[in-house]
Amino acid sequence: MASLEGKKAPAFTLEGSDGKTHSLKDYAGKKLVIYFYPKDNTPGCTKEACSFRDLHGDLQDLDVALLGVSKDSLKSHDKFIEKFGLPFVLLSDPETKMMQDYGAFGEKKMYGKLVQGTIRSTVVIGSDGKVLKHWPTVKKAEAHPGEVVDFLKTSLA
Repeated sequence: MASLEGKKAPAFTLEGSDGKTHSLKDYAGKKLVIYFYPKDNTPGCTKEACSFRDLHGDLQDLDVALLGVSKDSLKSHDKFIEKFGLPFVLLSDPETKMMQDYGAFGEKKMYGKLVQGTIRSTVVIGSDGKVLKHWPTVKKAEAHPGEVVDFLKTSLA
């Protein structure tokens, strides 16, 4: 997947864990981090979500909204949020449309085999609706949220 940096962020409309429908246009004029992850309640995804949870105050201080996206159901998201006290909205993308638009679904290596699936990745969208930063593949799930916050602190300073 080519980087989305500098391009207009692809539009989306998905159901969120807060019972609301979320669209890119709802965040017009705001800064937004969207992270894509394979599955609720799996080791890497749990570590990443908990790291974002632990850094959520920093994101709020920077006036940045955070959304997590996977193809899990809202019911699965609700359990994940409750179990780990996640203070942000998770979107459900069962058709993988949004994930495909953001290059977060496709061919990847898993246990040495090529498979189709969710590619752990993150985008930072500026208040103008353009992608400021794109991590097309995240290698270290637990450490990644810190990278995102560090990027925001330096780019918004």
